[in-house]
Amino acid sequence: MLLKEIKKIFHKELDQLYGEHEVGSFFYLLIEHYLGLERFVLVLEPNLVVDKEGESKLFNALSDLKLERPVQHIMGKAHFMDMEFDVGPHVLIPRPETEELVRWILEDIKPKGKVLDILDLGTGSGCIAISLARALDNVKILGVDISDEALKVAVQNATKNKVAVEFLKADILNLSIKEKFDIIVSNPPYVRDLEKNKINKNVVDFEPTSALFVTNEEPLIFYRSIASFASEQLKTNGILYFEINQYLGKETCNLLEGYGFDNIELRKDMFGNDRMIKAMKK
Repeated sequence: MLLKEIKKIFHKELDQLYGEHEVGSFFYLLIEHYLGLERFVLVLEPNLVVDKEGESKLFNALSDLKLERPVQHIMGKAHFMDMEFDVGPHVLIPRPETEELVRWILEDIKPKGKVLDILDLGTGSGCIAISLARALDNVKILGVDISDEALKVAVQNATKNKVAVEFLKADILNLSIKEKFDIIVSNPPYVRDLEKNKINKNVVDFEPTSALFVTNEEPLIFYRSIASFASEQLKTNGILYFEINQYLGKETCNLLEGYGFDNIELRKDMFGNDRMIKAMKK
């Protein structure tokens, strides 16, 4: 079948569900993944024919997309900070907003002679820890998660991206780590149950709910536990970085003040939502 005809079928079947622009993005990601073709291939070869094997892979992917399965799960990978990460149902798909958090940390870190100790709580795929390890010299990074399956993915990703990160199984709500850290960073669960109806089906049905949702009654439960831990385990002038629920910026800042943090800065993401907080241990 002609590749351009397959593209037309993708748009016919999926545009109403996702929109024309996103369907085009899916199509080009998939032809690169399965066929090794660049996105401009149809400009150069408008009558390119796809063999039966390639055709079958693309139509299987189309069927998955109609069920709203994330394209990253279909391919088994996602891109983050110019790196490729393995992903699956046990870890959150890395998102652009989290890249902004990583870039904020990198902006703040000045070259130092001593080794920086960094802790990533709720590491998931390892995208934050691995990105920091890839970008920085003289760092020792520990990634923590409660999920054995997530930690397996994180270890795979560290190996894949050729960085040294230590990983540990532990519960954010019951941390007993005795080391001191220069930086603690976390993107913990923060979506309230009342906000589920605002979340796309491809997230709610396919990504791990334990990494996404908190109760309406205790929406800051993870932030409270981490702030309490960080108030003891950050070194003097150590810094805590959070990705946060956009609707709870003020409440999260107030929580940090209550645990003795100062120089608290709330920052918006690329979409204009309150998304990141930085706070310093006195």
